[in-house]
Amino acid sequence: MSSPTAIPNLSHLWMPFTANRQFKAHPRLLTRAKGMYYTTAEGKQILDGTAGLWCVNAGHGRKEIVDAISRQAAELDYAPNFQIGHPTSFLAATAVAGLMPKGLDRIFFTNSGSESVDTALKIALAYHRARGEGQRTRLIGRERGYHGVGFGGISVGGISPNRKAFSAAMIPGVDHLPHTHDLSKNANSRGQPAWGEHFADALEGLVALHDASTIAAVIVEPLAGSTGVLIPPKGYLEKLRAITSKYGILLIFDEVITGFGRLGAPTASEFFGVTPDLITMAKGVSNAAVPAGAVAVRREIHDTIVNASASGIEFFHGYTYSGHPLATAAVLATLDIYARDKLFDRARKLSAKFEDAAHQLERARHVVDVRNLGLVAGIELESRAGAVGARVTEVFSKCMDAGVMVRYTGETIAVSPPLIVEEAQIDQLFGTLANVLKTVE
Repeated sequence: MSSPTAIPNLSHLWMPFTANRQFKAHPRLLTRAKGMYYTTAEGKQILDGTAGLWCVNAGHGRKEIVDAISRQAAELDYAPNFQIGHPTSFLAATAVAGLMPKGLDRIFFTNSGSESVDTALKIALAYHRARGEGQRTRLIGRERGYHGVGFGGISVGGISPNRKAFSAAMIPGVDHLPHTHDLSKNANSRGQPAWGEHFADALEGLVALHDASTIAAVIVEPLAGSTGVLIPPKGYLEKLRAITSKYGILLIFDEVITGFGRLGAPTASEFFGVTPDLITMAKGVSNAAVPAGAVAVRREIHDTIVNASASGIEFFHGYTYSGHPLATAAVLATLDIYARDKLFDRARKLSAKFEDAAHQLERARHVVDVRNLGLVAGIELESRAGAVGARVTEVFSKCMDAGVMVRYTGETIAVSPPLIVEEAQIDQLFGTLANVLKTVE
């Protein structure tokens, strides 16, 4: 155990997605990270069971990434990407394109998943306008979907607490598909549930209601993470693809969580064998060492927008830090690690062990469902009477006290370790959860 770190003044920072008063009364501060472990301000090691926030796929403190960022900062700390370029952004775009499904080889850089989603929605609208169907402005999301916190993302998203304070300012012309999770039919499924393909048929109903000629795009997470790990039923994504193709509607996969190895493949699109028209990404693209995101776009969509303009700017969108030199240096170094260490293959080979360990919790106290795919699992707990969220919060806290970091959302514990996790650490993750659940009333 290393020496403690002094706790700073906590009063000035307004923390995101945090119960601020509760946290500041009992702060938990992480001060260092290496490999599979964080170190707290008290000097205690914590096994990272969540890859940070689904993002540190290659493990913490990778020297190759640190060195790449340092070299880039010394050589070129910043360059604007409006009407000027720098080589690293083009190299990074080529590297990202090489991991995308065939044809999705035009890359637009952003700085986060939220920005990637808003960018993809704008691209969808611009594409239909460029091809003479500007009346296609309606966007379709899904209940319980999470697409970041921009106004576009919360509009197509379907997590109620994220929406309710801002409902008056959401973008118009949005509708939602039903989510795919039904505990009565698919509880404790291993991998994709066999039941639920028909949920995709709801898109036909929305087409009948709104008319296909008004719908620009459908956006879904192939595997929904932040809402509590919802696994797509067999055949569901295939059916969504068939219906969107039938009516000329663009299909967007939000792969901010599933991209870069979480399911044992570069993308969930490749894992499921279903190719959308656009893919949003962030998190694992840079191993979270520098904020980075991107949208992979089907070449035809890019070319239609670019060629529709006789001259000048074709797409009036972008960010000051799009393709930032430090971010693109981190992207290149991260993708090199994934390839050199064969981390996607490693995740695929570990997935059976991970699944077995997760489903040992089916018999644990308070557990009503265990669901998993690749190196991600959700353990849903029964709500405590009159205190929704209290039990899962207690489990999170006690796991931290026991030296393991998990994540909770709603009534679900989410586990998604870095892809470098060892089998013994998988046992530790789920073993700690099992022991903690025994102590929670």
